[in-house]
Amino acid sequence: MSTAHKAQPQVIDDPLIIAGVSYRSRLLVGTGKYRNMAETKAATEASGAEIVTVAIRRTNIGQNPDEPSLLDVLPPDRYTLLPNTAGCYTAEDAVRTCRLARELLDGHDLVKLEVLGDEKTLFPDILQTIVATEILVKDGFKIMVYTNDDPIIAKRFEELGCVAVMPLAAPIGSGLGIRNPYNIMTIVENAKVPILVDAGVGTASDAALAMELGCDGVLMNTAIAGARDPVLMASAMKKGIEAGREAFRAGRIPRKRFASASSPIDGTFF
Repeated sequence: MSTAHKAQPQVIDDPLIIAGVSYRSRLLVGTGKYRNMAETKAATEASGAEIVTVAIRRTNIGQNPDEPSLLDVLPPDRYTLLPNTAGCYTAEDAVRTCRLARELLDGHDLVKLEVLGDEKTLFPDILQTIVATEILVKDGFKIMVYTNDDPIIAKRFEELGCVAVMPLAAPIGSGLGIRNPYNIMTIVENAKVPILVDAGVGTASDAALAMELGCDGVLMNTAIAGARDPVLMASAMKKGIEAGREAFRAGRIPRKRFASASSPIDGTFF
C-alpha cells in the first residue's frame, strides 16, 4: 500500500501580515554585526526569519561588485529584504537612502524607516521621521517605521500611512528588555496596523514578553549577533517568539495576590 500523500495547498496558521503579504515567522532579524557572512547565514537560518533588514548605507547588496554581497548568502528569492535607513540623522538622508534601495532592488518598496536623533542614545528624531514618512508615503513606499514608545506618536504614524509601527523596547543594542510594557500594550490596543517591538531585546524571555503583550512581531539584531553563540541564540529567539505568541492567544490567568488551589476541596468525597 502506497504511503505517498498528495500535496496539499499550504495554509499558514496565524500569519503575520505586512503590507498584504503573509509570513509564518514573527521574528525579523538584522544582518549586521556578525563575524562573517557564513555566521550571518547560519544565524538567520536558525532564527526561522523570513524578513531580514539590510542597512543600505553599510551593506553591499550589489552596489560594490568587487566585494562579497549579502545577497549571496541571503537571496531575495528566499527572504524578504527590508532595506533600512540606519545611520541617517535627517529626513533628507533617509529619503535618499530609501530611493537608492528601491533602485538597487528593482523597484522594491517595503522599507524600514529610522531617523536617529543623536549618536549616543540612538533614539529616534520623531519630527524628522514624520517629515520623511510624509515624503516617502507620497512617493509610493510602504513604511515600517522605527519610533519611541509613545502611544500618541505611534498612532500618528499609523494615520500617516505606515504599514507597520515599530516602537523601541529600550535603546538600540542595550539588551535592557521592555522598559515600558504598559506603553507597548497601549500602542497595541489602539493599533489597526501591525506593531513590532524594535530595539532593546536582550534574550528570549524579552522576545516572549513582547509577544505576550500582544505585539505582532519583534525585530532584533544585536541580541543575536552579539551573543556568545549567535546561532544558538537565534534558535532560542525563534522559540521565545513562538511561545510568547501561543501564550497571548491562549490567554493568561489574571494575577492574584493570594493562592488559588488547582485542586479545590469543594466537591470532594471526604
